[in-house]
Amino acid sequence: MQQFYYDNKIVKKFIYATIVFGVVGMLVGLLLAFLFLFPNLTEGISWLSFGRLRPLHTNAVIFAFVGNAMFAGIYYSLQRLLKARMFSDLLSNINFWGWQLIIVAAAISLPLGYTSSKEYAELEWPIDIAIALIWVVFGINMIGTILKRRERHLYVAIWFYLATFVTVAVLHIFNSLELPVSAMKSYSVYAGVQDALVQWWYGHNAVAFFLTTPFLGLMYYYLPKAANRPVYSYRLSIVHFWSLIFIYIWAGPHHLLYSALPNWAQNLGVVFSIMLIAPSWGGMINGLLTLRGAWDKVRTEPVLKFFVVAITGYGMATFEGPMLSLKNVNAIAHFTDWIVAHVHVGALAWNGFMAFGIIYWLIPRMTKGKLYSTKLANFHFWIGTLGIILYALPMYVAGFLQASMWKQFNPDGTLTYGNFLETVTQIMPMYWMRAIGGTMYLIGMFILVYNIIQTVRANANVEDEFAEAPELVKINAARLKGEKYHSWLERKPIQLTLLATVAILIGGIIQIVPTIMVKSNIPTIASVKPYTPLELEGRDLYIREGCVGCHSQMIRPFRSEVERYGPQSKAGEYVYDHPFLWGSKRTGPDLQREGGKYNDNWHFNHMWSPQSTSSGSIMPSYKWLFDNEPLDISLTQKKMQAMVTLGVPYSKNEIENGLKDLRTQALKIEENLKTDPDFVKSYDESKKKAAAKGEEFVPMNEREIVALIAYLQRLGTDIKVKDNAKK
Repeated sequence: MQQFYYDNKIVKKFIYATIVFGVVGMLVGLLLAFLFLFPNLTEGISWLSFGRLRPLHTNAVIFAFVGNAMFAGIYYSLQRLLKARMFSDLLSNINFWGWQLIIVAAAISLPLGYTSSKEYAELEWPIDIAIALIWVVFGINMIGTILKRRERHLYVAIWFYLATFVTVAVLHIFNSLELPVSAMKSYSVYAGVQDALVQWWYGHNAVAFFLTTPFLGLMYYYLPKAANRPVYSYRLSIVHFWSLIFIYIWAGPHHLLYSALPNWAQNLGVVFSIMLIAPSWGGMINGLLTLRGAWDKVRTEPVLKFFVVAITGYGMATFEGPMLSLKNVNAIAHFTDWIVAHVHVGALAWNGFMAFGIIYWLIPRMTKGKLYSTKLANFHFWIGTLGIILYALPMYVAGFLQASMWKQFNPDGTLTYGNFLETVTQIMPMYWMRAIGGTMYLIGMFILVYNIIQTVRANANVEDEFAEAPELVKINAARLKGEKYHSWLERKPIQLTLLATVAILIGGIIQIVPTIMVKSNIPTIASVKPYTPLELEGRDLYIREGCVGCHSQMIRPFRSEVERYGPQSKAGEYVYDHPFLWGSKRTGPDLQREGGKYNDNWHFNHMWSPQSTSSGSIMPSYKWLFDNEPLDISLTQKKMQAMVTLGVPYSKNEIENGLKDLRTQALKIEENLKTDPDFVKSYDESKKKAAAKGEEFVPMNEREIVALIAYLQRLGTDIKVKDNAKK
């Protein structure tokens, strides 16, 4: 027998980080919920605006809260399943501190507007590199531990951990390929339709392989432990694992149905999304049936209560996902609050409750005592469950209401609700209920914080745990007599990892390579030209302010959308878009044909006070865009050169004259603004105030708002020119 110690201290660090960032991420989420009700709650504070805080919330919950919970659960279970201490204490600590530094970097950079705008991958290129490096450290530590194990066969949980490591690495690296322009600015190497496909290949599978597969692995370890029951079916776990990782990777295009993505890619996504329900529910059934004979224990044990609702939430979300990939259902749900409800059932129930159950199970064992209060843990369960219901149900109702109102026509063929804001005002009660549900869920989180603090205070300090196990004797035979293939594979970690890698690469290669390499998949349009220097700067401001979080730029081939917004979006319109900005939710109307719809003064007033131009709007003001500070054009020519590298046809002359052209277009917009007497009066007064204070006055044509107006006025005008020429 060999004697050694399990590293509990690294698990403790990840648990504490999970709790801290859980509180932070949920607080930001609750603030966002109240910004729907009071849009000017943080008026004038750029770094507290909705557009900048939304990616902070998603990153904090996914990578800080769920990510730390994943690491805590894996580091504890892996050592015991392999009967070995982690491969390297140094790598364990680099993994921990490196991950926390990445989270802090995200918490600073995202509110400051440093973002790539790509869903769940908003962080800029230096942080992307850091993520890749720390993820490799985690992988080396895990694989090193597997190789020095004292347990011959790899338990099912470890299969999911390995698949998670390999797939997240592949997804992150390929989606994050970008061309740096400065220390905190880059452009995606993909454009338009190609960028959209790669992004949702990543986005859907970030949900699959960061929020699902590792937590399935944790389910296979912690649920049997908490219930003191064996896993229901070993055979089902094999089918569950291999079918899930093979099918999941194909499903990304179902986020882009009815878009400008080629139909063959959309249809592939639909087919595999429907197939996905089988392995997903296989895993859910395997989890719930593990509790056979232990239901009396579920009634009294809060840990098992959390696990049951988590697995049920997983089943609901993984039934709804394939259903949403059906084109007729997607036509109703996409861009609505239905998707918000769907996402949060997975996040709050599956990931949140699994994390809570694991924390409540681990802390008493690691501190060699009892949980401070089982009653408080039960109260946390019930208030959290009620919070999920009060969050999700109103969002489903809001989604159905949005879709039905958007698609309603009068007998004469006109839109019944031609004004987008008519939808917004109708769903405000649902937004109030969501805020109440979110508050209840957060209260449950605070109860957990108190309960864990009191448990740690009452019990012993967390120390490394003594263990002993016999040394693993190597077997020279390729296959033991009578051994089945999968049993052989379970003691061959390298072969298992390679097979898992092949399984996840097939779908990605078949979908992405043709879209990028075959030019006919993305037909070009001769009238579509690159953005002018001012429009390019305006587009970067649009990205910085997170406008894509509320507005789409993708008109689908529905009568209601064409009537409301204009001609259907075409793939060739986006060939110069690095990154793409199709959006995933319409809190506000689609902007693909926004150019020329209103004059420059309207956009100026709308950004200063949205309610002044659109009564009842829940869009916040963007007054910092009007500040007496010049638009930063120090990188304009460098940005244009980067675009040339990415295939945008700026000529050498256009780049050399870029700043001159920028000023010329900006001056023209300023002249347009002066047609409004109120603007002239306010402008003259601000000049006098600056002079009285001895401050340098920045002309309006040099301020950020002008660049944003230039971009908004450009949207969709290339296609309009072509259509008008035909007429």
